[in-house]
Amino acid sequence: MMRTLLVRGLLAGLVAGVLATGFAYFFGEPSVDAAIAIEEAGTSAHGHEHSEPADAGHSHGDEEAVVSRGTQSTIGLLTGVGAYALAVGGLFAIAFAVLHGRVGALRPRLTSALLAASGFVVVVLVPFLKYPANPPAVGQSGTIGDRTNLYFAFVALSLAVALISVGVGNALAGRLGAWRGGLLAMGGYVVVMAVTAGLMPVIDEVPDGFPGSTLWTFRTASLATQLVLWTALGLTFGALAERVLRPGAAPAPAEAAAARAGQ
Repeated sequence: MMRTLLVRGLLAGLVAGVLATGFAYFFGEPSVDAAIAIEEAGTSAHGHEHSEPADAGHSHGDEEAVVSRGTQSTIGLLTGVGAYALAVGGLFAIAFAVLHGRVGALRPRLTSALLAASGFVVVVLVPFLKYPANPPAVGQSGTIGDRTNLYFAFVALSLAVALISVGVGNALAGRLGAWRGGLLAMGGYVVVMAVTAGLMPVIDEVPDGFPGSTLWTFRTASLATQLVLWTALGLTFGALAERVLRPGAAPAPAEAAAARAGQ
């Protein structure tokens, strides 16, 4: 059964990746192009202010991008989002197999939907509120390592606190009921993550004069792309899992034949 669910998780991840890629291409890439244009304009202006003699070495104009912008926004986008979606789909299936039937007696579709909603909040939304995505021309090249480490550390912490909250919620459910236990567990998660977010370093490297509309559009599109991915993943996987786990599913041919023989 684990193998069956894993295959369906990968398939759901593939579907979610394609849908998220399409959304990112139409709604996210325009803001990326705008940010790149701002970055190139700033580089050009800086270069004019500090121009070198003609014979002082190589020219920046001779440098060419290894991968063209057209490739990055199409094949590169599909490859990156697709690989991420497949990985998330596989992990999603494993998490579903562990939780289904252990956290309430819910149908597979509902378990998948709740797991997808929780995954989006814990893995995407909460870390995004602390360390939102930035377009090109925002952020200093020398701090990219620190920014990346802080972001993934916050994601890992969010996952750990969420898992602990689930365990605490189950323990409290036996004493206080599922509703009160769940509310207390969610409240504990919110409090812990709010305190942690306040204690972790703040990163604000948006340069002066960068258009706020471009930054807002990029961040909104980034978050919405993740929302499309997790929504599609939860709905698709739930539909696929329902076919193999739903109560009252049709018996296998061999089992049906044995039942008829017994009659």
